[in-house]
Amino acid sequence: MIRDSFNRIHNYLRISMTDNCNLRCFYCMPEEDYSFTPASRLMQKDELVSIAKVFVQHGVDKIRLTGGEPLVRKDAAEIMRALSKLPVSLTMTTNGSRLHEFTEVFRECGIKSLNISLDTLDRDKFSVLTRRDQFDRITENIRLYIEEGFHVKVNVVVMRGINDMELNDFVEWTRHENVHVRFIEFMPFTGNRWNSDKVFTWQDMIDRIGAQYEIERLEDGPNDTAKKYRAHRHTGTFAVISTMSAPFCAGCNRMRLTADGKLKNCLFSKTETDLLTPFRNGEDILPLIRASIDAKAKMLGGQFTEDFEQIHAEDIDNRSMITIGG
Repeated sequence: MIRDSFNRIHNYLRISMTDNCNLRCFYCMPEEDYSFTPASRLMQKDELVSIAKVFVQHGVDKIRLTGGEPLVRKDAAEIMRALSKLPVSLTMTTNGSRLHEFTEVFRECGIKSLNISLDTLDRDKFSVLTRRDQFDRITENIRLYIEEGFHVKVNVVVMRGINDMELNDFVEWTRHENVHVRFIEFMPFTGNRWNSDKVFTWQDMIDRIGAQYEIERLEDGPNDTAKKYRAHRHTGTFAVISTMSAPFCAGCNRMRLTADGKLKNCLFSKTETDLLTPFRNGEDILPLIRASIDAKAKMLGGQFTEDFEQIHAEDIDNRSMITIGG
């Protein structure tokens, strides 16, 4: 097992396959003309799979593939097939734009659950937020995967004054469709124009939704980041990921491997550990993994507390969201 100094067991690995993306969401990418990491500096397929095996051999039983947009990588299907042979639950976070090309690959790899990012149900607003015209394709793909029986979670980054007025539109979507909406508090990363005034909190969300719907609290799992709810008699569910107003660090079991082979022990950690270079040099990377996780801060990367109104984004030392992989 991989355990930190606070006795938290880490059995969940998030692997970024690429920092490339076919959308340009402002809260994820610093600017439109973004310089993506050269292919030579990314983990190649065999390297990615071999490094993942080290984690699996020491207790990891869940792997989530992220990006950027993981499905823009040309060998995405090959990577999924290779990882699916490991004794893990395999899943993915995607923007959904290319899902129609991968239905059979997901079935072949035993992938049954997907997180799909969609921050608005308004086509024009989608174009503004993402700087791309992909709304129809993505919403069609979400419905395709629901119809195909996948467990579809829709990730919504909620930003005050931008899309908070759509909360109940998303909850209404769950009335007759088996979709699971996850509202995510807006988090600070390098270049994403965060400030505390844009944070629409968990309590804000519950107050807004509860004014229109009768809602019930559902049971959460031991390592869940999302607080789950269901509107009365709705088929689907919704949840809130309250990173800023009510962090869930005490139950954290997550590690993040960036596309260029760096291990981050927390989404907000200042430091990261290079695994790819020593792996390419034939070194044993397990001591590096253990040292990184042992050094993990008690909460929020040691950079701030749940008193998010006192955070100054410019003081946070981190990557942009797209280079971390979420």
